Amino acid sequence: MNQLHNKISNSGYKQKKWKGRYTILLLLWSGWLLSFLDRMVMNVSLPFIGQDLGIDKTVQGSIISAFFVGYALFQIPGGYLSDKFGPRKVMAFAIIWWSMFTLFTGLIYVLPLMLLTRFLFGAGEGCFPASSWKTIATYFPAKERGRATAIQSSVNTLGPAISVIVAVAIIEWLGWRDVFIILSIPGFVLGLLIYKFIRNNPTENSLIDANELQELEVSNSQDNNNTAVDNSSSSLINVLKMPILWKLSLIWFLFDITFWGFTTWLPSYLLEARGLSLSKTGVLAAIPFLFGALGTLVGGYFADKFEHKLKYVYGLTAFISGIFLFFMFQVDNLQAAIIFQCLSALFMFIAFAIFWGMLMHMIPPVIMGKASSIVNFGGQVAGVLSPFIIGFLIDNANGGYNHAFIFMVIALISSAILTFFIKKMNI
Repeated sequence: MNQLHNKISNSGYKQKKWKGRYTILLLLWSGWLLSFLDRMVMNVSLPFIGQDLGIDKTVQGSIISAFFVGYALFQIPGGYLSDKFGPRKVMAFAIIWWSMFTLFTGLIYVLPLMLLTRFLFGAGEGCFPASSWKTIATYFPAKERGRATAIQSSVNTLGPAISVIVAVAIIEWLGWRDVFIILSIPGFVLGLLIYKFIRNNPTENSLIDANELQELEVSNSQDNNNTAVDNSSSSLINVLKMPILWKLSLIWFLFDITFWGFTTWLPSYLLEARGLSLSKTGVLAAIPFLFGALGTLVGGYFADKFEHKLKYVYGLTAFISGIFLFFMFQVDNLQAAIIFQCLSALFMFIAFAIFWGMLMHMIPPVIMGKASSIVNFGGQVAGVLSPFIIGFLIDNANGGYNHAFIFMVIALISSAILTFFIKKMNI
């Protein structure tokens, strides 16, 4: 606290337009972007991996599921470690770890080793989300957390879009293995940058000036006045006993059934069901996610502006997304299908940003790591199940995708409906 008052008393300058916390957010955004690039290039590579290894769609889905097993299992440990030791070391180690297994993915020639490598890759990425949300809750005042989370979450759209373009270009040029080898390199650099420039406590970070520290002090005081959670009740066991977190985890599970199904199988759907070339797939699979990027920013704005009505806005936008997704695979015309894909992605990612903005307003920073990891755990269980189930539905329909998309629509609309039955939106 003395450091805070010293910084405030010595500050005789005007507040900067670019704040130190924006640099922190840029590093977090880069980490998320890299994580999505490293995992999403697998979606484009799957048909080629299937040819190389001689495996069908169901087994291809199991490769995606292996990642999510590791990703899901390490959500809560990652959140626990972030709350106990701070997010700095957790994030830096996680990025370097998953980059190492990104590299190994390009060197694998047998299925069992591929499954093990993707599991260990997922374990590294699983430690990152909660530590990044913990960092936002620590560095940003409450009034900006929804937008900060939305900006960070924009990589959930940009990642799939960019990964499709990058993967297609490298596969056509060098082959699928080199995609993973090349993308492993930036991760080692970013891990070191995060370790250098992020501190667990903003008062110890030279990037954060006195004005920002004062904003945080006021915001944290309000957080403490508005919640009954304190250090004595913030243990992992006590946080695990909070029913609202498990309800939200179920909603996120249903949402992610659709999200991961959509992002995982869209390239294969365009290649096989719509009969597009690889280069056209690269472009047309990216377009819906650009609409999703816009939706994420809109959702972040709503999350800070309509704080007390967010469950209704989430339910409505998720429901609309499901309707457009249904229209997408019902139409024969390719242009109409792409339009419906874009509209579905727009509303899906508005709902995505609103959901996590809602959590940022609900959860106090002291338990952000553990609480957010519990909720995100539900989504990653969906990541384990969704690719495998959808791959099975495609194989069972002799390569048809209709049953798979009906499954995704039902899950998304169920997520929307369930949200309306949450009576209490604070913990």
